[in-house]
Amino acid sequence: MAEIVDDLALGTDLKVKVTQAWRDFARALTAVLVGLDAGAQLDITLDPTASGVGDVVYGVTLHRGGADELGALAVGNGSLPEGYRLERAAVGELVALGWSPPGVVDGSGDDFGLAATVGEAATVAVTVARTLRDVYGAPHPAFLMYAGQDAQGEPLPVVPLAAARPVVPAGTSGQPATDGTGTGTGPGAALVPAAGTGGARRTARDGVSLAEQVTTIVAALLKTTPDALNVDADGDIGIRSGSAMVFVRVRDNPPLVDVFSPVLTGVKPTEALYLKLSELTNRMPIGRLYCTEDTVWASIPVFGRDFQPTHLTLAVQVMTGLADELDDRLHGEFGGKRFFVEGDSPALHGTGSAERTGMYL
Repeated sequence: MAEIVDDLALGTDLKVKVTQAWRDFARALTAVLVGLDAGAQLDITLDPTASGVGDVVYGVTLHRGGADELGALAVGNGSLPEGYRLERAAVGELVALGWSPPGVVDGSGDDFGLAATVGEAATVAVTVARTLRDVYGAPHPAFLMYAGQDAQGEPLPVVPLAAARPVVPAGTSGQPATDGTGTGTGPGAALVPAAGTGGARRTARDGVSLAEQVTTIVAALLKTTPDALNVDADGDIGIRSGSAMVFVRVRDNPPLVDVFSPVLTGVKPTEALYLKLSELTNRMPIGRLYCTEDTVWASIPVFGRDFQPTHLTLAVQVMTGLADELDDRLHGEFGGKRFFVEGDSPALHGTGSAERTGMYL
């Protein structure tokens, strides 16, 4: 392991940054809603490939009616398969946010409905943001996709919506959009990447490899240059965060970026430890915790296909905050060795790449 410079830490208050990102999203959405022409529609969905929900789409559709009308639909259980349907508490939260139950608002069908005016655009935007974040589980606006169309069904010009990613409805190149019910409309409408936003199956942009993109992004986060990054013999970029160490590794097959941390080494695996790691993982919006041999690992994978820099940025921010908090908490309960604590040794991490290869997929 190459020597790590002690002062390379992000020092970012993740909670504050994520909260601000959602405020920026709501503010940008307000501006878009105010500017919609009559008959225009905007679909915002949680990216299923980034959020780990398979082909299931959670989303909201906003529609500008005649005069001053503004309407919205939020995916309900009638549009969701078993295993992915909203629990009673989530349904109650939707109603508490101001959504009417399915069928109450004209044209809502199986979805929750919201009727408002353009003058209430800011309130609607906040409601949509809270729905996507608190009910559908989007950890950050970077995990959202959006697309719009006018009254004639033509795609609207792409307008920046904070960290969310613009897309176009499937069917623009001849394939009809669908939400699985054959209607082709509503919050579940299928979306595909817009031209110029990365494209499915792309691992490099404009001739720049995935590894080069990752290096550039991490260097920018650390406010340094790519050449100044600390890279070990395995090609992993090391980032110190308090008493923890975070590594960023690029994989080629399949294209993937691992953001991982050996939270504790020299720990004794016990049933209590496994239960604690399972409990903590269930509470994490992204990523997981697990134990192999005598090491507790934390990891967040980022897809290399259709690579999105905002996804890597979020993963690094989450992991640097998570690892530094968890190593102290778990050490207090289960002992073991933290990476950067006087008297502790990080030697177990450097005993060979075979011990950690493939353990965080």
